[in-house]
Amino acid sequence: MSILAWVILGLIAGFIASKLVNKSGEGLLLDIVLGIVGALVGGFVFNEFGAVGVTGLNIYSLIVAVVGAVIVLFLYHAIVGRRTI
Repeated sequence: MSILAWVILGLIAGFIASKLVNKSGEGLLLDIVLGIVGALVGGFVFNEFGAVGVTGLNIYSLIVAVVGAVIVLFLYHAIVGRRTI
């Protein structure tokens, strides 16, 4: 996939995952970064379970990226939330 496709997939996945996890979003840049990292994490997790990871800019890849971004967001909030206490 091209860089632009990764950014678009990351933005959409990060936005959806942010709305699922904390209902408010993290901001545009952080949503993109967490979405792209989430796509990588989701691809790794899906590969470990024997499924195909991110295959391009399609619905299946979006689902994989959202699952990964939700995992990344839970870890992000666990780390950042722990530091602020």
